[in-house]
Amino acid sequence: MDAATEPRVLVRASSGLGRLTLNRPRAINALDLGMVHTLAAALDEWESDPDVGIVLLDGTGDRGFCAGGDVRGLAEQIQTGNAEAATAFFRDEYALNARIAEYPRQIVVIADGITMGGGIGLAGHAAVRVVTERSALAMPETRIGFTPDVGGTWLLGRAPGRLGEYLALTGASMDAADAVYAGFADHVVPSAHLDALRDALETRADPATPAELVLLFDETPPPSKLGAARAWIDDAFAADTVAEIIARLREQAEQAEQAERGQQAEGAADHGPAATADTLEELSPVALTVTLEAVRRARALPNLRAALAQEYGLVGWFAATQPDLVEGIRAQLVDKDRSPRWVPASLDQIGARLVAEAFAHRPAIPLWS
Repeated sequence: MDAATEPRVLVRASSGLGRLTLNRPRAINALDLGMVHTLAAALDEWESDPDVGIVLLDGTGDRGFCAGGDVRGLAEQIQTGNAEAATAFFRDEYALNARIAEYPRQIVVIADGITMGGGIGLAGHAAVRVVTERSALAMPETRIGFTPDVGGTWLLGRAPGRLGEYLALTGASMDAADAVYAGFADHVVPSAHLDALRDALETRADPATPAELVLLFDETPPPSKLGAARAWIDDAFAADTVAEIIARLREQAEQAEQAERGQQAEGAADHGPAATADTLEELSPVALTVTLEAVRRARALPNLRAALAQEYGLVGWFAATQPDLVEGIRAQLVDKDRSPRWVPASLDQIGARLVAEAFAHRPAIPLWS
């Protein structure tokens, strides 16, 4: 069977273990609507199957678990006026995210390699979340003029300190230690031990619960770079607006330079304050402004479903009204010129009503029936 005819999700059950494997390795297992439906159908079937006690979700290939959703297809749908198709994908994807979080059997997800966007929606809400030394987790939506979704704001809003704002606005990548520290993962298992872990989940070696089985292969991660960078991240990203966040980052960088520490604060993550400010100044002002508010509002929401509902309204607003989404996809993924033309081009051009309009948007088709 060639790649064109091979199933995009492998579904099988044996010895009490239901296995779901994303199977688009050339696309780093990026999700399409058919894959969402296949995953949901399997979970529906296994919920009433007494012979399935644990569900394992992973991906084929050595590049990553899931690079996200098909954003190129999203751009095409918006440009051709097919908003209904875009809405259907988000609605069904978010229902799957909630299903994973609420599933009555424990779901174990192995987020080995790249896990971003829609991949976080699959992995981040599972009962047992495994990462490896090859893992790179991120919510990079602002880099395409968009906003974190798939329940990402729920996770970001509960990260320590102001890491949620930092990760959401910059789209910065987390390694395994960072993912555990930020609350996006539970266990670090070396990639060399993944086959043994999968075998143990199926053969039910003693101890028998999924979390206990994973602990047999778990290794203590090194200190998190994000944790070491908390002082400057918390200080800068506590500011009220994106413009004020950038101003604080510039001030931190200047103070660091004067103290002969260079442009990186001690214990910096991937970026120090100066580089982080540079990144923010390159991104969509609309996406940054709405995303900052989304993460902060998510902190006050009662549950994941409420966060998904908030995100559903926002993605509908972006798709229906904001040119930055299509432009960001063009610049980053289609033409790859990395030179997006944002509208408006600067933070000081954003009107006072923009945030209120974004959060007031209600898609024509409700998320929850």
